[in-house]
Amino acid sequence: MERKVIIVCSVVGFLGLLSAATGFAAEAKRIKGSQVQFSSPTECVYPRSPALGLGLTAAVALMIAQIVINVATGCICCRKGPHQSNSNWTLALICFVVSWFTFVIAFLLLLTGAALNDQHGEENLYFGSYYCYVMKPGVFAGAALLSLASVFLGIVYYLILTSAKDGSNLWHGPVHPGQGGIAMGQPQIPPQNAQDPVFVHPDTYMRRQFT
Repeated sequence: MERKVIIVCSVVGFLGLLSAATGFAAEAKRIKGSQVQFSSPTECVYPRSPALGLGLTAAVALMIAQIVINVATGCICCRKGPHQSNSNWTLALICFVVSWFTFVIAFLLLLTGAALNDQHGEENLYFGSYYCYVMKPGVFAGAALLSLASVFLGIVYYLILTSAKDGSNLWHGPVHPGQGGIAMGQPQIPPQNAQDPVFVHPDTYMRRQFT
């Protein structure tokens, strides 16, 4: 495996793990309903929480990972060639689409969770009663899982396209001509040259001469 491929996969994997770790940390540090106090019947007091910074860090790390993997891969629509089998191309395309889908959802969840954890002194009126809004559990955790999925799928389709470009198989290494399987066919017998001299035993020649 080339050094470039190792570097790209290492950087993207590290950013994906960083995004997931900060996402789970933000889930643990998010503001709970029991932490919110009323300073007056119509004003909510929210405690300071590191979930805002953790959520933004996770979103930025995920965005950088997505940029790196797509810049390294290039335009996936322009990478299909005769050296790529239909199965590998289909798998790479599916991973590409699902990776972007999970990236968008995870990125929006991280930004939304960070914004909702940055409320101070805001109250809401609901059926004549005031209440303090608190983000539901699971938003940051779900975003962290989607971040891992997005990065993993990005690395998979990057490896598929890179191995196809280099003329190698992703799971079995380089493929050399003539080693892909067992050739089946009839044995080839080289044709004899009609001008080759024919040697006859001397006795046979003399016998034919006197008859």
